[in-house]
Amino acid sequence: MIVLILFMLPAVLYAVAWSAAWQASSRPRTEDSSSAPAPASLSPAPQWGLAAAIVLHGVSLAWPWDQGGFHFGFAKALSGMLWIGLVMLWLEGRRAPLAAMHLLLLPLAAVALLLPLAFPGTDFGAVSQRPLFVPHLVMGTLAYGVLMLGALQALLMLWAQRDLQRPDRPRASGLLGRVLGGLPPLLVLERVLFRFIWIGFGLLLLTTLSGMLFSEEVFGRPFRFEHKTVFSLLSLAFFGVLLTGRVVRGWRGRIAMRFTLWGFLILLLAYIGTRFVLEVVLQRY
Repeated sequence: MIVLILFMLPAVLYAVAWSAAWQASSRPRTEDSSSAPAPASLSPAPQWGLAAAIVLHGVSLAWPWDQGGFHFGFAKALSGMLWIGLVMLWLEGRRAPLAAMHLLLLPLAAVALLLPLAFPGTDFGAVSQRPLFVPHLVMGTLAYGVLMLGALQALLMLWAQRDLQRPDRPRASGLLGRVLGGLPPLLVLERVLFRFIWIGFGLLLLTTLSGMLFSEEVFGRPFRFEHKTVFSLLSLAFFGVLLTGRVVRGWRGRIAMRFTLWGFLILLLAYIGTRFVLEVVLQRY
């Protein structure tokens, strides 16, 4: 029964919200034939159905709570990352028409939601009782989710910009065409993108600092130079350089989008990539 409520029900609600986003993206053109279709927003009923699914998805991240200890692994990290991404998208969607982004994010979230059923992760045992463990884990997951949403938006912006600069090339069709056609103007997307990056960078910085304190508490030294630490610091440096360039030199456009994508790719390797190799490829729990 718990699995039905916390996993199957939100997956169904995600599917309903995706269908609503698909219908919204097919909105006919305005009377001005030279304009693109108006950017789509979800109607109130799918919005609140999506909100209910997000709440249930969030509760599912605490599962399983009946097997003793705290379980966490690549599947739960991926699920949590997409969950916070949907939270941010839902909040931003109240102010900007971002329904088109749901077309890409909701199927990924539905799959990630179900992954912990097959890969519940590692029991962290006594380590999870340490005072800094939960704050460090929560901030890291939040940083992943917010920056993941920024990377997805940067990718869509690159595609949209390419279409604008090469009008002679055939427009994208199918799902990608619906997504690109339903996006708001690039200037609006850029403002939202840097809002995501500022929030994600702050969370990533707090994750790094809390990780240093946690490492000092558990291992007696603030740094353990392993894959996760190196990739996390590299990603932090990427986003730090991007934001510095934005403030000092007014960076925008392609350079901002590429920095975002490379920074997130490095961050993805830091934990989820490492845990996937350990848990799935090497079977080391």
